Amino acid sequence: MITLRLTKDLLKDMKVTSSEDINAAPFLSWHVNIYNLNKRKHIVFVNDLTRLAIIIDGIRTGQLERLKEKFMKTLREYLLREGVNESLINRYLVNGEEVVISKTNNRSVLGTMKEVTWFIEDDFQDNIERLKWLNKMIHKPIDYKEPINYFKECLWDHKNYNKI
Repeated sequence: MITLRLTKDLLKDMKVTSSEDINAAPFLSWHVNIYNLNKRKHIVFVNDLTRLAIIIDGIRTGQLERLKEKFMKTLREYLLREGVNESLINRYLVNGEEVVISKTNNRSVLGTMKEVTWFIEDDFQDNIERLKWLNKMIHKPIDYKEPINYFKECLWDHKNYNKI
């Protein structure tokens, strides 16, 4: 089960109420926020454990199911373009068949999310190129590792799957 932890603004925009605070494995938990870039609404997802960032656009108010679908599709496409083994991606995304909506609960992840939005620019050929650039930035909460490399490590590390 993947947990999406939406900010108050995004909960209001999606017109949903959050479930009870779920105690999910950090590797399966994502903080999600809304922001505007060039007068277009974008949604940014940041993984709680690895700080991997995924950005999507084209979501309108109240389209929660579309948000979930587009997130899973973009995550799959991005990981494939980063050279991640497809069987590992499928193994992770099987958990995404059930998605739970909750409130944010980690100020450190929110700080990383704010930092990620500062560095988003609009001069990339496509969204995947932007994500490749963003996920090469190191972050202090993950011991100055690159989020994509740490995410790959966690996919290979069976200890994380025991927590799931």
